[in-house]
Amino acid sequence: MTRQHIRCLCWKHSNTEKKTTTTTRNSLSEEHPQSQSFLLYHSLKNALICFEQERAPSPEIEFDNLEKFVLEPAAQGVTVKCRVTRDQRGMDKSLYPLYYLHLDNEQKVRGSYFKTFLLAGRKRKKSATSNYLISIDATDLSRGGENFVGKLRSNLMGTKFTVFDNNVNPDRALPDMSNARQELAAIVYETNVLGMKGPRRMMVIIPGMDKDNERVPLRPRNDCDGLLIRHQNRRMENLIELHNKTPVWNEDSASHVLNFNGRVTQASIKNFQIVHNKDLDYIVMQFGRIADDIFTLDYKYPLCAVQAFAIALSSFDGKIACE
Repeated sequence: MTRQHIRCLCWKHSNTEKKTTTTTRNSLSEEHPQSQSFLLYHSLKNALICFEQERAPSPEIEFDNLEKFVLEPAAQGVTVKCRVTRDQRGMDKSLYPLYYLHLDNEQKVRGSYFKTFLLAGRKRKKSATSNYLISIDATDLSRGGENFVGKLRSNLMGTKFTVFDNNVNPDRALPDMSNARQELAAIVYETNVLGMKGPRRMMVIIPGMDKDNERVPLRPRNDCDGLLIRHQNRRMENLIELHNKTPVWNEDSASHVLNFNGRVTQASIKNFQIVHNKDLDYIVMQFGRIADDIFTLDYKYPLCAVQAFAIALSSFDGKIACE
């Protein structure tokens, strides 16, 4: 029986990473065939181990208007396969990395191959809470720039996040709120007050869809009418509640197991899948590491690229209360 060494990340209560090497078999039991890729969550060390398999590229996706594409829900029946890269080079970027979202494909331009760029994001400096700007231009991440398409804002604890589009603050909006910013998503990470070991737990709340499969606009006049408060008060009309898929416990490996179908190949506490309670087999979004600073991000209807990218950005943000 051949064996391979797979790196895994062990997390301490101080929220620092410790790299170690774990030896494991390069095959699984009949219950989990080798043709599939599985995520093993090691409960004792809080580590994730991913079995590697060839990654499938994104289906062919074409668009004429990038801003329109990243804000529209994915077409039904299509998985938009993407890649997130993190640039931490340089003193400034070590604290405020740049994140890029590309389609996981290759296009030939003047004899060279490039992946299709979709979005860029970066944490704003001198903000009271974590605040990420999202742009359709990799070189323009300014709040006032014409390429700004959305932002992600957290609470003080870094456990709750809200995603906005690029319209104006409701305080400056027209009386009918037609140009007020929309809330596109809210992400809630369950706090880990007791420091118990186990996978992160997260919930995602998004606006509902209408009969034409378009997003129902949500333009709250203040935070008291936003996604987080509506969900907290169980005012769920025109809202969709999603959550991360709970890994299945495997007695043979004494680990939690998730199937990423070959799209995730390295260990990370950030690896997750998003589902709806009514259909746990329909993976709305999945995110996971494939290299030190490269991650898979796949999403489906009803999510759009901005929502999916913002959810991924929230997972990078430090969450001492959740580890």
